Amino acid sequence: MLKPGDKVRMNDNYYVSEENKNKIWVVRSEPWECCDTQVVSLQDKSGGYAVDGLDLIEEA
Repeated sequence: MLKPGDKVRMNDNYYVSEENKNKIWVVRSEPWECCDTQVVSLQDKSGGYAVDGLDLIEEA
């Protein structure tokens, strides 16, 4: 489960613009449910983004 501070990248489950395709995002919130979908808030992006559209970046 994603948590605030995690680094993520948008995957191909949803349309992702070229501008956002390889961008690394920082999760700002705990997940919450919106229209039967788990979403989180991302730094520098308004609204929520579906958790299943994000891949966690594992830090070594």
